[in-house]
Amino acid sequence: MPSWVEQGYEEYAKRLPRECQLVLHEISPAKRTKNGHSQQWLDQEGERILASIPKEHYVVSLDVKGRPWSTEQLAQQMKSWLADGRDISLLIGGPDGLSKACNQRADQKWSLSALTLPHPLVRVVLAEQLYRSWTVLQNHPYHRA
Repeated sequence: MPSWVEQGYEEYAKRLPRECQLVLHEISPAKRTKNGHSQQWLDQEGERILASIPKEHYVVSLDVKGRPWSTEQLAQQMKSWLADGRDISLLIGGPDGLSKACNQRADQKWSLSALTLPHPLVRVVLAEQLYRSWTVLQNHPYHRA
């Protein structure tokens, strides 16, 4: 990832408290070959993603067809996730998106935007929005509604 992606993600991830810790697990993309095709690569990546998710995790896939949330709605989702007590796996797809199996495994589907966003940018936006939602729950002045 470009350094600006790593710096942006880390900036917001480090601001979150221990009870809302954000941990990044990167899955390497499938090897693109001349004989392969995007669905094959997508399925391979999906298998690796699913293998990395502990069974007890609550899974949220980021998908353009998912449900859009305002900041306040995301804060309420976060409150619900925290009350549930399980760890959350937030799935960000690679260049080809997420596999059908990943979306089927998801307990929720969340759309950051109706726009198609590059996956490096999604990483930064996701971290910032989670931090922002946490500040809403804490009545912190970061979020100005």
